[in-house]
Amino acid sequence: MLLPDALDEEAVMSEPGYFSDHSMARRVMSKRAVGLTYGQRALVVGAVNPLLYVGTAENTEHRMTPYTRLSLTGHLFEAVFLGSKAEADRALEFTTKKHARVNGTLPEAAGAHHPAGTRYSAHDPHLMYMTMAFTFDSAEVMYDLLVRTMTDGEREGLYQDYVRWAELFGMPRDAAPDNYRAFRSSFDAYLASDELFLTEEARLVGSYLAGQRVPYPQRVPLQQVTSAVFLLIQGSLPPRIRQMYAMPWGRAEQLAYRALAQGVRTAHVSLPLVPPVLRGTLAGPSGPVYKLVSQRERKLVGTGRPSMPGVDPRNWVERNSA
Repeated sequence: MLLPDALDEEAVMSEPGYFSDHSMARRVMSKRAVGLTYGQRALVVGAVNPLLYVGTAENTEHRMTPYTRLSLTGHLFEAVFLGSKAEADRALEFTTKKHARVNGTLPEAAGAHHPAGTRYSAHDPHLMYMTMAFTFDSAEVMYDLLVRTMTDGEREGLYQDYVRWAELFGMPRDAAPDNYRAFRSSFDAYLASDELFLTEEARLVGSYLAGQRVPYPQRVPLQQVTSAVFLLIQGSLPPRIRQMYAMPWGRAEQLAYRALAQGVRTAHVSLPLVPPVLRGTLAGPSGPVYKLVSQRERKLVGTGRPSMPGVDPRNWVERNSA
């Protein structure tokens, strides 16, 4: 099954989809500052859930190409949030077929709460909810950080849109808390609990997605852009998550992060003053940008150079095929 190469930006705002043009989902996800950061952040934070991470890693075709996986995931999510119903339905059908085979057990213990042999499945309602939770949390954080602070009503609206989005992917409605307040209480408690655990592979891949490790060499100006994205992702992480990844973070990093975030935020607040040639870079689907990153990664791997330097893929491939 083929997916469209990219969402048509004019169609995004004209063709009817599952979310209206005035929905919080479209208002938030159409901001490129969110679209280019929330996915990486969600994967980095979500890696602390071993059932989610191992279940995906053991059943993905992109185990050694994390940016290609990120690109595909971002495209699928945007198709449902921003696309027409036809585009969304193609993405949902594609995902359903991929999820049909995600069913197995942990090959080894992943902390006290997840002994070897613990079962996982893409159709587990709680794991569906956790996928939604990590994604929603990151979209909320990055919008507040880079665009503007949402009102309580907008926050509730975005949460309900995300619950509906998860339902489209198959999550039962009762798998998620009824409202934003209940969600925030339970999710924050989860992030503070002893359930979090990083497998060795999750720690390594997450460190590349967060920019703690350099994935591959880049030229100017792309290097500056990706460095800025990495700084925003690292700074937006809960302190405990940064500690789990052993990310160095001091006063210099915090000041640089705050200055960069404020600069992006100011551009959105002062949109009428932004030159017309730059306004288009602040809104619209982020899929085309993800596609460029994915193409760069595949080209690199095609020349025999690893996407993640220093990683021996044989350890993962052999275990995956055992």
